[in-house]
Amino acid sequence: MAEHSGSAPVHVVILAAGKGTRMRSTLPKVLQPLAGRPMIRHLLACVQQLQPAQIHMVHGHGSEPLQAELAEQKIAWVLQPEQRGTGHALACAMPGIPDHASVLVLMADHPLVPLELLQSMLAAPHQLVLVSMQLTDPAGYGRIVRDDQGEFAAIVEQADASPQQLAISEVNSGIYRFPAAPLRDWLQQLAADNAAGEHYLTDVLAMAVAASQPPQLMQWPDAQSLLGANTQQQLATLERHYQRQQAELLQQQGVHLADPQRLDIRGRVSVGTDVSIDVNVILSGDCRLGDGVSIGPGCVLHDCHIGAKTRVLAHSVLEDVHCGAACSIGPFAHCRPGTRLDDAVKIGNFVETKQVSIGARSKASHLSYLGDANLGQRVNIGAGTITCNYDGVSKHVTSIADDVFIGSDTQLVAPVSIGPGAFIGAGSTITRDAPAAQLTLSRSAQKTIAGWQPPRPEPDHDTAAGQPGSKSSPQTQKEQD
Repeated sequence: MAEHSGSAPVHVVILAAGKGTRMRSTLPKVLQPLAGRPMIRHLLACVQQLQPAQIHMVHGHGSEPLQAELAEQKIAWVLQPEQRGTGHALACAMPGIPDHASVLVLMADHPLVPLELLQSMLAAPHQLVLVSMQLTDPAGYGRIVRDDQGEFAAIVEQADASPQQLAISEVNSGIYRFPAAPLRDWLQQLAADNAAGEHYLTDVLAMAVAASQPPQLMQWPDAQSLLGANTQQQLATLERHYQRQQAELLQQQGVHLADPQRLDIRGRVSVGTDVSIDVNVILSGDCRLGDGVSIGPGCVLHDCHIGAKTRVLAHSVLEDVHCGAACSIGPFAHCRPGTRLDDAVKIGNFVETKQVSIGARSKASHLSYLGDANLGQRVNIGAGTITCNYDGVSKHVTSIADDVFIGSDTQLVAPVSIGPGAFIGAGSTITRDAPAAQLTLSRSAQKTIAGWQPPRPEPDHDTAAGQPGSKSSPQTQKEQD
């Protein structure tokens, strides 16, 4: 459990009652996706590392999708029955917070708050901490007003600011740490005498100054990480900032990125040495890339473990794939869930796999589908081969032993087994088990039809009229009559 310098328990309050109308979406604002996850999950993952005594989520009416999304989380849900401002929202959570607690207040639509910042706030000697940031365009943010000595004086919201105050570039991030007991008293004194007619949480800071308990100002240098997202444009800005951070982390680990701005990380990525990633690659879920792995342009990997020196060639899609070392996958391969490849396996262009295990040095180089199948070592799958694994009701397994050669355009109708060293002739439909070390094929007899003529299309009525051998036009027919 996290404790601040006074050894008080930490209670985190996340304000999530905003309607988010500017997102122009039926999806609640804090559930909008950022790097493949709802933005609220980014913030929760951060604060949970603090091990707080309790996380309180202040929500409003219509928040059922939010509660459903976070149903597995240990959260104290607090209803703000009407939208009366941030001060009122925090006051709704106070009954569940003891007087000796330290209260960390965060906005739910600020998903990229760094853990290092929160740890610094809790380690600060002051119990009241306010985080500020410098913005070149501070529009929409409350301005930090300092006195003649440069100390904190007040926060002025944009709607209430004078022209001189609007020129201030230091703004309020919306991140606070309060001592619970005085906070409770200050919240009870809030009034709605402002342009918005709301109870501003920022007015609490002025009360603290009046009580000779001014906050410690902590200006965080990475303002981009503290920004909120009220619109799709702002959300896209956060997405790019997050992706830049992820690309930089990979580069620090020695990964060669062809273009860091054309890589999207939507999960966890662990890498070995000498990994290379080309442009327009998406890595999601849990991806592990071994030493010397190369990912070609346009590839999408989800929950994949890729062995050392494996190459994933251009525009391949892999999901839940585990492969050994020195494999070659693609280009334009589609490896679906349950694909397991041993060392030195080749999956070529326009090959699809699902629920398949393939032994070492086997290859399916072109235009094949392998589903619900177990392949041994050194198997050759010819172009156009498919495992017919579904009978309309159930899935069935195809078993192919070591050193099997499957000729092109072969259909393997499961359940079926191909014995070690068997050779299947091209163009066969195999419905029964094929014995080891034998040639098996099924073909109808080839024949030629003598005197056959290809079908000829009927002449076009308009263009053929009047021409020899064509039907007569209406005018010609009339003359004949």
